[in-house]
Amino acid sequence: MTSIDHPLHVLVAHPSADLYGSDRVLLETVQALLERGHRVAVALPRPGPLVDELIRRGALVEFCPTLVLRRSLLSLSGLLRLAGEGVYGFWAGMRVIRRYRPDVLYVNTVAVPLWPLLGRLSRVPTVTHVHEAERHTPRRLQLATALPLLLADRIVANSRFTADTLAHVLPALRGQARVVYNGVPGPAGPRQARTALDGGLRVAYVGRLSHRKGPDLAVEAVARLRERGVAATLAIVGAAVPGYEDYEHALRSRVRELGLGGEVLFHGFQPNPWDILADADAAVVPSRLDESFGNTAVEAVLACRPLVASSVPGLREAAGHYASAQFTAPDDAAALANALERVAVDWEHFRAAAVADADAALERHAPHRYRHSIAEVIAGTAGPRRRR
Repeated sequence: MTSIDHPLHVLVAHPSADLYGSDRVLLETVQALLERGHRVAVALPRPGPLVDELIRRGALVEFCPTLVLRRSLLSLSGLLRLAGEGVYGFWAGMRVIRRYRPDVLYVNTVAVPLWPLLGRLSRVPTVTHVHEAERHTPRRLQLATALPLLLADRIVANSRFTADTLAHVLPALRGQARVVYNGVPGPAGPRQARTALDGGLRVAYVGRLSHRKGPDLAVEAVARLRERGVAATLAIVGAAVPGYEDYEHALRSRVRELGLGGEVLFHGFQPNPWDILADADAAVVPSRLDESFGNTAVEAVLACRPLVASSVPGLREAAGHYASAQFTAPDDAAALANALERVAVDWEHFRAAAVADADAALERHAPHRYRHSIAEVIAGTAGPRRRR
């Protein structure tokens, strides 16, 4: 039960219309609110595959240009764009709030810093859900994303590492964030991996095609395995961040340079990763930089597939409980290859461990747990204002 007994109007602010990690968590949040009879509208800056999923669940969608913090805005020309986008986004957001008149504003990331300010100016109780924990970014960008949190009525963090990072960036936020782990839906019917690795080890990478996510490390690892005489192939699922397509071009060129055109297949963006994971023997999450949590790591475990991930705090917090998971030093293709070779050599052990881990992950990351917790936070934020 929620902390109030009548429906709320909830306005959700989100920076993209994709279907990656934080986008899928947003769907779980929206589902939680709709199941409790609340009315939900989601403000997005542009169309995308997320829109159909939101409408299918029963949410309204408002297209509202807004300022989205990006590293490219740190240049002189970027600062000019930031000012323009900020002014335009401010008035566009105010129009949406005045039209919808929400009881609660739910901001699903720190990348849209105007929305907590709009909530405060409009006297709408605001919940900000933090999915980012990037201590490697420039200090001024970290502060730019953390300062608007001082305007939020409540803060939710997707991991302890995220909450600790907020306190590290801005000590005033210490102890202010409630940790709610992501709910990660598993496949409808998880299939155990094949009993024998006929034809070699099939490896899957699912995620953005970007330097920080490290799919190039997976390519290099497969090349090293084949040099050692260990047969292996790689399925790459995902697309480049808009504006960073050069990375994907370079990645494809490297595959051709290594002579892996038949062993490394690009599948592009896929809204459903389960078919790819079901066809794989193992999954990799080779992030070079900090991750706040790691939905793709949990998805690999839910799919009954051994996991090799970078040893960064968020990924360890997400998947460090599982015997079928191995962690390697970030930005180390040789270590990634070694871990994958261990999977191939001791396949029977890793296959059995992955089955047991999937059962544990189904309980630990059950979506109903997440939905209950996030709905309570949002309803509890609205309650005091309604009573006043």
